[in-house]
Amino acid sequence: MRSLVHLLIPALFLLSCSKSNHEPTVYFTKDITPEGFMKVYKQISKNLEGKVGVKVHFGEEGNTYYVKPELFKDIVLDCQGTFIETNVLYKSPRQKTETHIALAKQHGFTYAPIDILDDKGELVIENVPGCKHFNKFYYGKNIDEYNSFLIISHFKGHGSAGFGGAIKNISMGFATPRGKLAMHRNNYPVCDRDRCTNCDSCAQQCPANAISTNPFWIDVDKCTGCGKCIDVCPNKALRYPKGDVDVQTVFCERLAEYAKAIYDRHKKMVFINVLVDISTSCDCSRNPGKPFVPNIGILASTDIVAIEKASHDLVAKAHGCADPFLEVNRVSGYRQIQYAKILGMGEMSYRLFNLDNNQETVEISE
Repeated sequence: MRSLVHLLIPALFLLSCSKSNHEPTVYFTKDITPEGFMKVYKQISKNLEGKVGVKVHFGEEGNTYYVKPELFKDIVLDCQGTFIETNVLYKSPRQKTETHIALAKQHGFTYAPIDILDDKGELVIENVPGCKHFNKFYYGKNIDEYNSFLIISHFKGHGSAGFGGAIKNISMGFATPRGKLAMHRNNYPVCDRDRCTNCDSCAQQCPANAISTNPFWIDVDKCTGCGKCIDVCPNKALRYPKGDVDVQTVFCERLAEYAKAIYDRHKKMVFINVLVDISTSCDCSRNPGKPFVPNIGILASTDIVAIEKASHDLVAKAHGCADPFLEVNRVSGYRQIQYAKILGMGEMSYRLFNLDNNQETVEISE
């Protein structure tokens, strides 16, 4: 773990732009250690109060890239937090509460209570202003038992969303399986026959039993569009249709709307994004692929849009292109950030405060 501290990132970048009193601050350290977590946590911890839910991802069975819980043990104990999650839609130990908790403990989440929020049912939120895709939202019922939330997100790639960070962590991560299904619907993958080896991984992992192989075929009447088959395909043979920008855009907007609905109800949220082991796929994947950029560091903010934009900017800089997830995943997740801004969740312009460099600030614009 200590060796991660010595990994360097490129110099902080971009020209200064016109100042705004409304630019939120995003705090940064390249120190990916418990001390680094405490360093950024101190900048946002005053916003936590009462019973604190700590939203994390426990990692899929076989996945090794999830953020290791010993890294943030000190801050969870400091806020006396409870780990919170919801059950997943696809076939996994994380599909049922008992085995979900057992896997979490196997992965080291043993030093704080665990609450699977949908274990006791659903919370339904209706008629959220500004949303065009949904008028009903489904979340784990237990979420209303908490006064504030510490959202710890592994910022990495995702086969359906381009990338997954804080927005996806509170949208997909707080939604019940019914809510997850609503966000994913109508996302039907296609198969590149030249890449397909008929390994059957997609069919085995399909939660809806919608896939047949040899030859590959999807029953669209059963398919939930969850994208699990895209994540598990070892040959990158599955993808969303080329040029179908609308499908990708709508999915990103659905994520942002689910994030907005729960954020509007529980505004006491602070965010930590961890830019480590940045692979093309998410922590739900058993085979996420090798990281495509070096480890970068830890970011923290009270503004969900600003921290997502800063995370995206830093990965883009490290990868040397404007949209790294479009390049490596053939899917851009940038619409998540844009649409969250449109929904009034935060600001895309921000000030990056480097806690490692004599507290120097760097202004970034959208």
